[in-house]
Amino acid sequence: MSKLFEEFEGVSAKAWKQKIQMDLKGADYNETLIWQSPEGIHVKPFYHRDDFKNEFSPVPGHPDEWQVMQQVHVDDVKIANKLTLDALDRGAEAIFFTANKSFIINTLFDKFDFSRCALYFSLDFLDADFIHSLVSFLKGNHARAFYNVDIIGHLARSGNWFENLQSDHTVLDKLMSTFPSENILGVNSGIYQEAGANLVQQLAYTLAHANEYLNHFQQQKSVRINFGIAVGNNYFFEIAKIRALRKLYAIVAQEYGMPTECNVQAVPSRRNKSIYDYNVNMLRTTTECMSAVLGGANAISNLPYDALYHKSNEFGERISRNQLLILKSESYFDTVSNPADGTYYIESLTDQLAEAALKLFKEIEASGGFLKALKEGTIQKKIKESANKEQQAFDNGEIVLLGTNKHPNPDDRMEDQLELYPFVKMDPRKTLIEPIIPRRLAENLEKERIAGEAK
Repeated sequence: MSKLFEEFEGVSAKAWKQKIQMDLKGADYNETLIWQSPEGIHVKPFYHRDDFKNEFSPVPGHPDEWQVMQQVHVDDVKIANKLTLDALDRGAEAIFFTANKSFIINTLFDKFDFSRCALYFSLDFLDADFIHSLVSFLKGNHARAFYNVDIIGHLARSGNWFENLQSDHTVLDKLMSTFPSENILGVNSGIYQEAGANLVQQLAYTLAHANEYLNHFQQQKSVRINFGIAVGNNYFFEIAKIRALRKLYAIVAQEYGMPTECNVQAVPSRRNKSIYDYNVNMLRTTTECMSAVLGGANAISNLPYDALYHKSNEFGERISRNQLLILKSESYFDTVSNPADGTYYIESLTDQLAEAALKLFKEIEASGGFLKALKEGTIQKKIKESANKEQQAFDNGEIVLLGTNKHPNPDDRMEDQLELYPFVKMDPRKTLIEPIIPRRLAENLEKERIAGEAK
């Protein structure tokens, strides 16, 4: 092979560009072939080694392998235990527990083999005694667990603290001091993507969000953060987003003398999902999971194709899990740990996104930090502006969701299939700040179609 390649002379970036310019027959290279993303990232028609002055820097903490994660909601704890054991028997390698209230810990983990998988939690409540018991129990069983306690994320989503600022911080401070070696902290940043923030905003807000914790716990030099992210459908950009997040976090953590590697759990975004022609959701989630794998997520839970309108069901969960299993076991997505490393296009996107996000992050910090920006409504305003632009592009047909705003099936009927309400629920209540509200692109169109079904 080495002798074969010796027969060909290398072609410089300049030579390629000259050839392209010749084929354009007078058309302007920049106006014709270079396009700009909503984030202001310039994308060229080709990338070359000549574009990079320095060697590619490795992505800090990129995992050697990724885990197939199954989400289990804990309501009836015995049912949750049964679903968990079944998911592990069917190929899951990590479990993501969600819960709205405390539960009997021993019952949930009855007959559970803690050596088989990692555990992730998203608790929509802040009960100091319960979380202390949970961490103590799992630590005693040598479980690898991520608790994702995120009081700032709760404030951003709901508009209120769990209890109040002082109480929430007291609980978190006690957990961090009692369990300094456990993965207590989480930054659940998927809300920024699902509310309509662009990629640069997602990265900058996630970093600024995390920086609030790093600054608060700067005396503890062993702080580790698990990032929960939502993956959109811009395939290569989403790969670059995860890589950029790791690089950016390493820069900030290093300034505090903290460990520079972070853990990343990913799930496909709901923003581009639809209730009409719902099987297309499987295609969307497959490419989004691929982005998560190639970008370097540690654990990935898939979104069932019918998650918007059906209650959790065995068929939907099995299909979503099997999508990941096929990627891992049949599509060789576990063969190389970092196939995007050294890819000129992705390396360029990674650097551009990281640079733009770092600039925005510095602006947020110079203005007083993320919490101050949340309280003043600056973050919410910027996300709304980005979301409105994206919504307009969808409404104009510039953003296409197949089966929804392009090639819809007029015979589709969904009104009688809605076990869950798939739209934003308006719940007027008093809040300290304006909450950040996730919203799907197709909601208005789908509401009109459902209203039309009754006629």
